[in-house]
Amino acid sequence: MASVITKPGFAELEALRFGPRFDGLFAYSPEDSMVPHLITALNGPTNELEQRILDMTPAIERWFRLEWMEHTPPFYSSVDVRNAGFKLAPVDTNLYPGGWNNLTPEMLPLAVQAAMAAIEKICPEARNLLVIPENHTRNTFYLSNVLQLKRIFHQAGLNVRFGSLSLDITEPTTLTLPTGEQITLEPLVRTDRRLGLKNFDPCTILLNNDLSAGTPGMLEDLNEQYLLPPLHAGWSVRRKSHHFQAYEEVSKRFGKLLGVDPWLINPMFAKCGEVNLAEGADMDCLTSNVDALLTKIRRKYKEYGINEKPFVIVKADNGTYGMGIMTVRDVKDLDELNRKTKNKMSTTKDGQSLSEVIIQEGVQTHERINDAVAEPVVYMMDRYVVGGFYRVHADRGIDENLNAPGSSFVPLAFADSGRLPQPGVPPGASGPNRFYMYGVIGRLAMLAASYELEATDPDAEVYD
Repeated sequence: MASVITKPGFAELEALRFGPRFDGLFAYSPEDSMVPHLITALNGPTNELEQRILDMTPAIERWFRLEWMEHTPPFYSSVDVRNAGFKLAPVDTNLYPGGWNNLTPEMLPLAVQAAMAAIEKICPEARNLLVIPENHTRNTFYLSNVLQLKRIFHQAGLNVRFGSLSLDITEPTTLTLPTGEQITLEPLVRTDRRLGLKNFDPCTILLNNDLSAGTPGMLEDLNEQYLLPPLHAGWSVRRKSHHFQAYEEVSKRFGKLLGVDPWLINPMFAKCGEVNLAEGADMDCLTSNVDALLTKIRRKYKEYGINEKPFVIVKADNGTYGMGIMTVRDVKDLDELNRKTKNKMSTTKDGQSLSEVIIQEGVQTHERINDAVAEPVVYMMDRYVVGGFYRVHADRGIDENLNAPGSSFVPLAFADSGRLPQPGVPPGASGPNRFYMYGVIGRLAMLAASYELEATDPDAEVYD
């Protein structure tokens, strides 16, 4: 039977994205540097992939270096990675990453150095940075996230202030977090050509708001300032299918470099145009694409001798927060969807209707922390891996979405090992090697995001 993520209250959704729910099972300290137990056989294809990546580390780093000479990385990003034991692939790439509060203090020096590098390329003389957060004035987890961003950019040499798109913020408003920390949100001030705050004129504007509800006119035509990420990276414009089309291209080129089947690092996908799940309209497109993709997955499983039941994830082609996501293990599941399930699949963040869907090859996660299913989330700034954490969910299965109420977060050991593989250690036996591999996959997805933004840039120069 298809399983659908229910639509909880929005505050609950905010909490699952930005703040851990550390109960007795998941109360870890940063010093734990927890490395999940991988329950799959240690001689599977991902261990062969790990060995190949370690053997070719110099060639891989040179390949990335040459790519970044030709392409501009997103200012910052985070990537959800799934390790099935027989396949390792990104399943989501966020260009407005929250959750910076889940990175450990040990990771901050990497983030500060990456922020310095990014700012120097964009606006070397920058003094002021305006951060525009989501309108989550009541969510303390999210506010901790933007305060962490302030720390990072303050250490990088910038004055940081927060401007809100919320109509409720009409004067400087100071909010106090449970930790005693305070954050001040101020109303934005727009002139003919610039955006800022009262007595604060920034060189660069950083969005930590994914613009799911649309692009405010206040952010348009800012030709004298750097707006990061660009407006076409917002979910009112961006589509996951565009991203994974770009990632498919990247994975083929990277697979050729390594001499491996790109399927081992690439989730196959298909796209449906207008679909009204609430009314059951245009279901033929969805049904045929699910059936075709399941058939392709079965073929690859047979090729590699994988004795697992394939599944696909049906989700909104735009949007975030783990809303509008459905696991389908058999095409017959689609015929059995009830009215309640269809309604839950009809809207995404900010009440936006779900009309376009992407059907993505499901990638299991066989990582565990205290018997709870876990998946790594890799955080990057500019072209550098700066940290990450494991998203952990005790009540979810290996083929289900973990970005759901009840999830918690455990820091990754990227600060010490994300860029420092250990040659000579057997595949599957080294946490640092596994983290390095996750960092490589994260950077491949970040490169795909660069390709994607270039291809969808409405202001791109066209040469005959």
